Formats: sequence, structure tokens, C-alpha cells
Amino acid sequence: MTTRLYTHPACIAHDTGPYHPERPARLQAVLEALEAPEFAALERHEAPEVEMDDLRRVHPQAHIDAVLAAIPAEGRRNIDPDTVVSLGSREAALRAAGAVTAAVDAVMAGAAANAFCAVRPPGHHAEPDRAMGFCLFNNVAVGALRAHQVHGCERVAVIDFDVHHGNGTQAMFAPDARLFYASTHQWPFYPGTGARDERGAAGNIVNAPLGPNAGSADFRFVVAEFVLPALEEFRPDFLLISAGFDAHNRDPLAALNLFEEDFAWVTDKLTGLAARHCAGRVVSVLEGGYDLEALASSSAAHVQRLMAAG
Repeated sequence: MTTRLYTHPACIAHDTGPYHPERPARLQAVLEALEAPEFAALERHEAPEVEMDDLRRVHPQAHIDAVLAAIPAEGRRNIDPDTVVSLGSREAALRAAGAVTAAVDAVMAGAAANAFCAVRPPGHHAEPDRAMGFCLFNNVAVGALRAHQVHGCERVAVIDFDVHHGNGTQAMFAPDARLFYASTHQWPFYPGTGARDERGAAGNIVNAPLGPNAGSADFRFVVAEFVLPALEEFRPDFLLISAGFDAHNRDPLAALNLFEEDFAWVTDKLTGLAARHCAGRVVSVLEGGYDLEALASSSAAHVQRLMAAG
């Protein structure tokens, strides 16, 4: 089976302004990297708009309505100091979440071994009733709850290696022992959550914070020591990845020192675990990464390992 790529030009039309780090050029850089000859076998699909029922599993209708109502007919508007919307943001946000649900459906149907959703805006900071941190809707959580509630997966896991803690995903998963969330991230740092003692309802939250200037050895240690054993014990039926590449040492918004080889390594570890527990079912979703060169090369390394696992 193949690896699928889900994306859509609408995700580039999400205009955050000329000086915003979460800019259209990020997605363009990723997609250009995935045009290299080694990705010829990557099966490419347009992301559909998400169904409202899928959004409502994660976000109250009032929040969905408020986010969509905030999108201006022209120009740009700030939802908070970091989170900007424009006319193109509505379709971009709906297709970003829709990419993940379509990818989950394809992997569950056996039409793909795994999938990568190259989308923006990102999602892991979006809480049930709050858009923040460049994020409008929590794309990975929308996909996780589709796997759980539509496809009947009893134990769904999200692993997040973005440099920022996914406070939104944790907030949604923490009360439900059937959902597992693990995160490696710089600490202390935005958004202020992600301490090791935040454990969830049944130990289903695993935070592995890293101090500023931590590097490859530190990252691989906490993944091997904390994340993978807990994930093995959880035995997921479906695995999703919040794939942020802003822990790269070139990234301007953070202070970790990871490299392309680290993202390839963790991808191999996660796909290997998925092969043992859930027939290899993995969907990965783009989150952060703000140095264009590092983002492009790291995404390429990640997708190469997804393809190798397929």
C-alpha cells in the first residue's frame, strides 16, 4: 500500500500578513520538497472540507460559529495577538481539518498504509472553545475522534513532537482514558502547559519536556524512556502524529537543537510501534516549523520514513 498526501491550495490562501511566521510560504516549501523524484510514489489527494459533525465532536457549535464569524470579508483580523484570519482562512481551516478526517477514512479502509496532511493553519493549540497560537480548529483531535467514534477505534493516540506543547489536544484528551496524548516540547515555553506532572484521567497524558538548548541525545532519551513505553502499554488502535518541525536547530522561534535525522528516527519508532499494535495505521499532520529550509527538509525526511513503513 501507498502513503497518501492530503493538501489543498486553499491552505496557502490563509493570509496571515507579511511578517507573520505562520505564512503561506511554509506550506509552499513543504510541497516543493515533496515534488522531488523520491516522492514519485506518493499518492496525492485534495483535502475536502470537514463535515460539521466532525468539528462538533471537538468544538462546541458556538465556538465554531464564533471562529467563522470572525473571518473578515477583506483584509485581516486578529483573533488574539498571535492568531490572524483573512478571507481565505475559512476554507483553509475547514480543509485542514477535512484533510485529517479523509486521511483517517482512507487508512481505516485500507486504501492507504498511512498518510501525511500538509495543511495550514496548524491545530494543536486550539482548545475546545478557544482559537490560539496560530490555530483555529484542532485538526489532529478532529481526526482522532473520527477514528474513535466513527470507525470504532477503542484506543486512539496522538504523539506530538512540535517544539510547543499541544495544550489544545491535551485539554481534549485528558478526561478520556481511551485517548492518549504524548508530547516532547521545550520547557518552560509557550503556551505554558506541558509539565511532567500533567497526567490526565488515567495516566493517558505523557509530557516529556526538554530544557532550552537540548539536542538530539536528549530528545531521543525522553522518547525512548517516557513516550514509547507508555505508548506500548496503551496499545493504540490508531496513531496520529502532530508533526511540528520547529524543534530544528535552525528554527527562529525556539531553542532546541534537533535535525532531520531526529525526525526520521522518531518516525521510524512510531511506525514500528504502529505496525505491532494497529496494523500500521498512522496519520501525520503538519503543525509548526518556521525556518523554510529546515521545515522543507525535515518534512521530506519524515515523509520518506512514512513511505518506507508503507
